[in-house]
This record gives sequence, C-alpha cells and structure tokens, in this order.
Amino acid sequence: MVVLIVILVLVILWRGPKTLPKLGEALGRGVREARTEATKAQDELAAEAEAHADPAADQPDQQRPA
Repeated sequence: MVVLIVILVLVILWRGPKTLPKLGEALGRGVREARTEATKAQDELAAEAEAHADPAADQPDQQRPA
C-alpha cells in the first residue's frame, strides 16, 4: 500500500494534478477491458471443456470402452 502511495505522489509531481483524472480514466478503462477479456476467456474454456466431456457419460445404456 505504501508503494502505491509513493507511486501516486510521483505521478502527481511528474504529470501534474490536472492530468490525474485522465490517467485514472485510462487506467479504469484498461482494468475494465482486462476483466471483460478474462471473463470471455473463462467462458470459452468452460465451453470447450464441456464440449470435450466424456460423451459416454451422457448415454447410460451403452458400455464405456475400457
């Protein structure tokens, strides 16, 4: 947490306090996009895992291969 505060102070000194809202907005957009992409990737992996599930498990009257 201390490191984050130090970085924030350095950014304020380097860029100026007027540009801080723009930087925060850009950071928020990046985090939002990263979360969206992570959710998409998880959904794709779950769908792929479901598609590759054991097909014999869905059909109980057939024998499974050994």
